[in-house]
Amino acid sequence: MGVYVADHPLVAHKLSVLRDKKTSVKDFRELVSEIGMLITYEATRDLPLTTRIVETPICKAEVPTLKGKKFAVVPILRAGLGLVDGVLRLVPSARVGHIGMYRDETTLEPHVYFCKMPKDISERNVLIVDPMLATGGSASAAVSEMKRRGCKNIKFMVLLAAPEGIQKMREDHPDVDIYCGAIDEKLNENGYIVPGLGDAGDRIFGTK
Repeated sequence: MGVYVADHPLVAHKLSVLRDKKTSVKDFRELVSEIGMLITYEATRDLPLTTRIVETPICKAEVPTLKGKKFAVVPILRAGLGLVDGVLRLVPSARVGHIGMYRDETTLEPHVYFCKMPKDISERNVLIVDPMLATGGSASAAVSEMKRRGCKNIKFMVLLAAPEGIQKMREDHPDVDIYCGAIDEKLNENGYIVPGLGDAGDRIFGTK
């Protein structure tokens, strides 16, 4: 188990455009989806395969195919919604769960306020998605919630990660692999990733 950075020129280029504060809401939203799709390619590398018989224009052949449809993507509301389309473009049969959290103003601890999952979520490979892994508090809480629901195969996918968030996740959930587009320098005093890209949710939905 570990941390995997999508070392690909297309991911690096698209992230650079994403960071630019002059990038429009439309372009930002499209780039989030595109980068999510590219990282999903790596995060799904170990999906189980089986075979089936097809008839090509030449002959019958035994070919590989995904084994069952036991895959789910779970965005952390609201910014995680921006990554869902990219995942579904690669795995269109995936089920989609949703998890929402708020932060207690006194303790600063995250709490789940909404969680809607497929009935068989405990039997599925789960990919939790959120654009940013900053402090790691929400990410850790989301993973804990999925584990409480019986999920055993969980991965976490983000566009950008801070070292602090990675450390938090490794301490709380060493069994969960993290897939990201880049690991940035640090968090600033306000908890934003540096250099980062600002508030991903505001930039995806145009609420900044």
